[in-house]
Amino acid sequence: MNPALQQVRMAYLVSEYPAISHTFILREVKRLRALNFEVAVASINSPRRPSGGFASEEREENATTFYIKKAGVTGALRAHLRTIIARPAAYLRGLVFALALGETDLVQLLYAIFYFTEALILGNWMEDCGLPHVHVHFANPASTVGLIASRVFAIGFSFTVHGPDEFYDVRGQRLREKIEGASFVICIGYFARSQLMKVAPFGNWNKFDIAPLGVDLGVFAKAPSRLTIGPFKILCVGRLVPAKGQHTLVAALDLLVKAGRDVNLRFIGDGPDRASLEHDVTSRGIAGCVSFEGSVNQDQIGRFYREADAFVLASFAEGIPVVLMEAMAMEIPCVSTMITGVPELIRDGVDGLLVMPSDERALAETIARLIDDEGLRRRLGSAGRRRVAEKYDLNTNVELLARIFRSRLSQKSCAVIARVNGEVS
Repeated sequence: MNPALQQVRMAYLVSEYPAISHTFILREVKRLRALNFEVAVASINSPRRPSGGFASEEREENATTFYIKKAGVTGALRAHLRTIIARPAAYLRGLVFALALGETDLVQLLYAIFYFTEALILGNWMEDCGLPHVHVHFANPASTVGLIASRVFAIGFSFTVHGPDEFYDVRGQRLREKIEGASFVICIGYFARSQLMKVAPFGNWNKFDIAPLGVDLGVFAKAPSRLTIGPFKILCVGRLVPAKGQHTLVAALDLLVKAGRDVNLRFIGDGPDRASLEHDVTSRGIAGCVSFEGSVNQDQIGRFYREADAFVLASFAEGIPVVLMEAMAMEIPCVSTMITGVPELIRDGVDGLLVMPSDERALAETIARLIDDEGLRRRLGSAGRRRVAEKYDLNTNVELLARIFRSRLSQKSCAVIARVNGEVS
């Protein structure tokens, strides 16, 4: 049988699934399944939204996802007992490894016990389902759980690194240990891979594969052309957190308003910075020009994109933002900052416009360029969709990911068998 057609069975582990800000994971999973992958999803946490707030594709995933914390105390005790009986040496080795991650910090040691327990629940579930490998998005606590599970059970472990949070707290995220323990690591771009190369020994560099994220060009189709009547509509989609630089965007909008520009800014998303942003807007006297729409499901977000004249992301730290890909796919001219992985997506003056982070004056001037030049907006919009079609098409990039998985997992199977035979009792 053609190896490219053989079914691959694996688990995906996510901190929260389905999550409103990580729909790209859901679409990646669905596309892999269409490529003859059997992907079962486990989530540490249940969704923080009621099921009535799900889009249709999210409801389907919610019904089949295994939620680890739902096991409760009884399920946790059962996982410990089952593992101790089945593989006592591996249980002890995994516990020692987990506690070593906590070092001497009492709080971190407590978390290590929680992660170890979740790893046991995950590993037993994977055994019951016959799943030989777990893949995790982000080098976050969920990947810590996946790493520990791979020390106890006969399973492989890999993760996708997005950045930049992982790169700011290498020790706290146990990034080196995760790289060392992973069979391979998926990087969403060259910036992400470079940061792993910075912290990992050269001997581990061969573990790093690049597989960019992508968007569905059918879902995010070209927005209908519209005449800009009334305010120039600016859209910003993302969590309301310091890293997104939204206060800089508010300051830029204030400059535009003071210069006599008729502008309107919509924030889509929620988060801990919402109160301070609302206060900032009110104190500047521009509350009439800014609206906070809260979190919006993917089956509703298209309407906001279609009504936008420009998309602006003033971030201080990013990986390669999927929301920029979505806006570009819909031919909305984009403005962002010249940071981390963003220039891999947007070439300044070609596919969009880039400014230095935290420079509200430059940001205001760049938005003003778009307001004044309809031809520039159209040119950047068309080029943006071409860029996404060329480099960030979901189907193309998931096919690349599938090839990596097939190749890496076939290489990994022999190594896991050898480790299990030598270590797991």
